[in-house]
Amino acid sequence: MNKNEVIAALQLEPHVEGGFYRRTYTAAHQINKESSPRPLMSSIYYMLTDDSPTGRLHRNRSDILHYWHAGGALRYWLITPEGELRNIVLGPNLAAGEQLQLLVPGGWWKATELARGGFGLLSEAVTPGFDFADMTLARCADIVAAFPQHAVVLRKFCE
Repeated sequence: MNKNEVIAALQLEPHVEGGFYRRTYTAAHQINKESSPRPLMSSIYYMLTDDSPTGRLHRNRSDILHYWHAGGALRYWLITPEGELRNIVLGPNLAAGEQLQLLVPGGWWKATELARGGFGLLSEAVTPGFDFADMTLARCADIVAAFPQHAVVLRKFCE
């Protein structure tokens, strides 16, 4: 399948971070968080394509498990709360060090880019469940001030 066929088959829509997505599951059970109740878990499909190849730098309050499914590899840029920059690739080439799944703990900054291929498709499982109120999109000025040692890499992932 090509990227347009995958987008149509999975009914994906443009995502605010970049790429395309569709929520596929929201748990009926809820947990009380500081701001408001959240579902115990939610899940989405997420896809980057050659015409939307980056996911903007952002931070979520919840832990997110990413599962690679199809297409090309996806490169993750992660910043730990201590300011360490990590680079991890999700994809099918295990012999080259690519991974099939990745945990990004809540509170970590992350950005994603298509490493190769016309598209990269994955799923994300978020716990507690995702709410846009729990996501912060990075502003370049703030990120460069907070992590000047990583400014060269991070500028392309924020506005």
